[in-house]
Amino acid sequence: MKEKNYINSMSELKKRLDVEVVKRNKTTEVSKDRPDPIIVARKYKNETISLICALFAYGNVKQIVKFLDSLDFALLDAKDDIIQKELNHYYYRFQNSQDIICLFIALKRLKDISSIEDLFVQGYKKNHSTLEGVSEVIQVMYGLCEHSSRGYSFLLGKVPVKTKGAGALKRWMMYLRWMVRNDNVDMGLWSKVDKSDLIMPLDTHTFNVSKKLGLLSRKTYDLESAIQLTCKLKEFDEKDPLKYDFALYRIGQEKLV
Repeated sequence: MKEKNYINSMSELKKRLDVEVVKRNKTTEVSKDRPDPIIVARKYKNETISLICALFAYGNVKQIVKFLDSLDFALLDAKDDIIQKELNHYYYRFQNSQDIICLFIALKRLKDISSIEDLFVQGYKKNHSTLEGVSEVIQVMYGLCEHSSRGYSFLLGKVPVKTKGAGALKRWMMYLRWMVRNDNVDMGLWSKVDKSDLIMPLDTHTFNVSKKLGLLSRKTYDLESAIQLTCKLKEFDEKDPLKYDFALYRIGQEKLV
């Protein structure tokens, strides 16, 4: 009996979330009145600029968008000394000017040797692991600009050996969602990664909502929870579990549950 009730409740939940997915899958869902970092990324539809937008996507969303709008992305094609000069007075929360300068220089140098997608795929293709793909990109980026600080380490992050108790890598997973999925919100700029392999970009909104809805029983906000939530959503859509991400995020943000 308990199993039957569980199945029925999950069936009803799936119907509700499917309605929310359709409702949220509109270009108007992201706007100046309903800001999200992807609003800046969508202006350019460029994998490098999108990564910058994703990596700075923490904190107050209006401040994130304001900061991203202030950046001159043409600097990604400039000489190192020009990048240094133009970004010398920029900062954002945990990142000082040198952190931002190094990010631009590293990404500029990366463009000269590989696309981010091809670099990601080098790690990803071994086991269809997005974590291995992200790790490949992070390792190369650290080597492209000699700079070390807490702010820069926070910005790029690190893929952990163990998922329990580790950071959820939300900004990287959100970036992959933008790049791989293609609808009225996500851009679908990549073609070499299967969307069924993506991991939920777990933030506090999706974490709390998922617990309230019974999608997640784990109480720790970590990478393991992101993976478990992804597995649960695969029961709703095995090929595209992250189609529910933006809907869950908005449900939490708007306090609908």
